Amino acid sequence: MQSPIGSTPSVLVTGASGGIGRAISQAFGKIGWHVGVHYYQDQPAAHTTLELVVNAGGSGDLYHADVREAESVRRMVDSFSSCASGPLALVCNAGIGQSELLVRHADEIWDNVIATNLTGTFHCLRAMAPSLLARGGGSIIVIGSHTGFHGATGQSAYATSKAGLIGLIRTAALEWGPQNIRVNLVLPGWQNTHLTEGIFPEGTGWADHALQHPPTIEEVVGTIVHLAQLKDLSGQVWNCDSRHL
Repeated sequence: MQSPIGSTPSVLVTGASGGIGRAISQAFGKIGWHVGVHYYQDQPAAHTTLELVVNAGGSGDLYHADVREAESVRRMVDSFSSCASGPLALVCNAGIGQSELLVRHADEIWDNVIATNLTGTFHCLRAMAPSLLARGGGSIIVIGSHTGFHGATGQSAYATSKAGLIGLIRTAALEWGPQNIRVNLVLPGWQNTHLTEGIFPEGTGWADHALQHPPTIEEVVGTIVHLAQLKDLSGQVWNCDSRHL
């Protein structure tokens, strides 16, 4: 376990064992932050993320939790917060996808997607709030999706969970703004990860993008790191690609 030094800023990144979460963690490591690397099932992959954070110049620890379970999240956040003495931030990135037409959708798949993507984010926000309040504020960034605004064939549960995040972050921003807690939503656009395996557009499949290509992961995580440090912005949706909302 590596504890942050002095007043080093610390960020807890959920779903950090791979994909976007790994890139976010590494980006915070590059600016010297202490990174809480959350995982649920794949500890070896999370350890790889932690090594990348340390090699980039940061420090960090691993944190296990099932975001669907409020008590599991509370224990994770309490452990993370107790080891951090400086400013705090939270990036809610943990999420799962699904691919099933609405009329064929099994109840258990629907329940799991909503519990992970939407209720899991609620658990993380609620658990982190006391620590942020005690430090006079901080930043929360939630990873959303363009699909939450426009829907997508075969993505009813996923789209619904991501749409729900819009109301959640705007409500949290209003309730916690007087205490200097900033809450924002970032739409990372199409990224080639395990969540988009089999559905990632190829070749010329970017007709709905004004720039005719998706955003790079470097620009996305750079936006997230920058946003985490802004003091006067909250309740906003940041779309990182060239599609309209």
